[in-house]
Amino acid sequence: MSAASLAGLPKVGQIRAGRLLSAFIAARPAYDIVGLLLAAGLPARLAGRSVEVFGSGAPRLLKDDPWRLLQLNGVEVADADALARVAIPGVEQSDSRRSRALVGWVLAQAAREGHTVCPVEEVESDLGLHRVPSPSEAIAQACQSGEVEAVQTVLSSMLALRRYAEAEREIADSIHRLTDSAALIGPARAVKRRAAAARIDPDGLDEVQRAAVQNVLLHGVSVLTGGPGTGKSRTIATVVREAERLGKSVALAAPTGRAAKRLAELCDAEATTVHRLLGVQPRASTSEDGTSATVDFSAGFARGADWPLDEDIVVVDEASMLDAELAAALLKACPDGTHLLIVGDPAQLPSIGPGQVLADLVAAGAVPMVELQTLYRQEAGGAIARLATAVRGGELAVVDAPDREVVIVPARGSAECAHRVVQLMTDSIPRALGIATEQIQVVTPVHRGPAGTIELNLALKARLNPSAMRAGNTRPINRFDPGDRVVATANHLEATPTGFANGEVGVVTKVAEKVVTIDFGSGPAEVSGKTLTDISHGWAITVHRAQGSEFAAVIVVLPPEAGRMLSRPLVYTALTRAQRHLSVVHGSGPALVRAVREIGSKPRRTALRDFLG
Repeated sequence: MSAASLAGLPKVGQIRAGRLLSAFIAARPAYDIVGLLLAAGLPARLAGRSVEVFGSGAPRLLKDDPWRLLQLNGVEVADADALARVAIPGVEQSDSRRSRALVGWVLAQAAREGHTVCPVEEVESDLGLHRVPSPSEAIAQACQSGEVEAVQTVLSSMLALRRYAEAEREIADSIHRLTDSAALIGPARAVKRRAAAARIDPDGLDEVQRAAVQNVLLHGVSVLTGGPGTGKSRTIATVVREAERLGKSVALAAPTGRAAKRLAELCDAEATTVHRLLGVQPRASTSEDGTSATVDFSAGFARGADWPLDEDIVVVDEASMLDAELAAALLKACPDGTHLLIVGDPAQLPSIGPGQVLADLVAAGAVPMVELQTLYRQEAGGAIARLATAVRGGELAVVDAPDREVVIVPARGSAECAHRVVQLMTDSIPRALGIATEQIQVVTPVHRGPAGTIELNLALKARLNPSAMRAGNTRPINRFDPGDRVVATANHLEATPTGFANGEVGVVTKVAEKVVTIDFGSGPAEVSGKTLTDISHGWAITVHRAQGSEFAAVIVVLPPEAGRMLSRPLVYTALTRAQRHLSVVHGSGPALVRAVREIGSKPRRTALRDFLG
């Protein structure tokens, strides 16, 4: 096929022929892979994902080593085995390529549960379940390939995917570097004089909060923790003012857009997401031989060791959401002499990605840390803060809230939970408390079931923003309509004119034929094509998706099917999303009390504490 032959077809000119040929050439690798996939009984959609991960050489790579398919999310061992039987007739299950790939696959499964390392004996056991003839030999080959790394911790010998081992090692190295290179901010006498002003503080801080401010001025890296209402935001605001007084620049950042916006409002200073601070950009493409162009965790950011951040002080809020790779990229972008303040609440859910950076820093005691414990938020958020503080300590306390700041709504079964949620959001809370529906957010632990995000969003859309209908048709014209509340489920900071981050909630303002315009608060974003698959309706969102954001009123629904997944961090995180009002639709029975009292955070295996030394 040539452009000339295409141009000879009816209604096809030279320009269109060139475009058609270019599109065909670009899609050719995916077409070649589809043939393999269909012959193996696998879904054709894996073809596009294969090209995205492996590049244009994907067909040849998968024919030579079909078990590379295991590097795609959601692919099971049986899928890769099926592809291998088609690509390599007569291939045996003992093939060394299979054994080596399974080592990485086992570690990737552990990473999806938050672990950055896994005990050698556990990996060997999993390999045995998948009939790898010599697990130890497979591990040795995986380590030799460079994809896997052996890590010795205090507890035992571990294995890690190299990307996570390098990330945690970079975090530790950068913390030591920043600690060693830090110089006192401001004249020594002035700093000591401010530190000694225990009774007269123009910022209204107590002694513990003042100690946190002084840590920032004295040390290269410091940590500030505490529950809601203990004054973390006031302390950060004082750091900003003190830096301005001393002529130093400050960068404020948080993992989510809403958290950054709230930080900016509280500190009366500019704040941004961590991704925007680092200058997110498309990751390097995969090379022709199928190896990544770089395994550098910071490859997706413009700022790094070669182009570091310019500010003297960097403050990162909601740090419990920082996974190992994002934290490593941030720390690598901090040049010598930077003072970094890491702020967060380790009682919240850990990051979605592998690692537990904040918890490891607190446990290691490698940097100065201040924990705020005195509860100051009595008038604004008193009942919410008291309930959250009790849950943080493992008790589900009865909170007296005559002003209905906290309301418990019992429900029997998921259907009644869903009914109560819709009633609260569309009628009870706006009518009784004067809080507009636009300021109310539903938070649930589950996606499926009558009280999961999917069904709740359908029910709330039907009440709050019914779809536009074609004449005589009961189906909506578009998936989204103007006025719909939506939530981003992935980062797309490259979207125009203003990008958006995972977890940001916005409102659809315009729906064209192929483009949906959404106002995310930080600015409008035009979303189209595949990016639309990363947008969901957002009247009801999961607890994980809500983390890092706060809303005027929150309805936390705990249906019976959520019982097994309830834990103290999950309940605590859900409750602390509310600012002015909290309704808890309680349908999980005694599972809630048991979870708060007995089920703490699920332990994650990491190597950061060992690297910190």
